[in-house]
Amino acid sequence: MQRTLLIIGILLILVALAWPWLKHLPLGRLPGDIVIERPGYTFFFPITTMILVSLVLSLIAMFFRR
Repeated sequence: MQRTLLIIGILLILVALAWPWLKHLPLGRLPGDIVIERPGYTFFFPITTMILVSLVLSLIAMFFRR
C-alpha cells in the first residue's frame, strides 16, 4: 500500500512539472466532445477525451499488473 501511494505521489509530481507542455495537447478539444455555448452559459462534456484517457489508464494498469 505504501509503495502504491509513493508511486501515485511521484506520478502527480511529474504531471505537475510537465503541465506547461501537457496543456498544449488537444485533449478536451477532440471530435466528439460536446460543447454548448449560449450567452452567459457554457456546457462542456468531453466524452471522447474521457474515453481516450480511460483507455490509456487501463493499458497502463494492465502493464503494471504483470
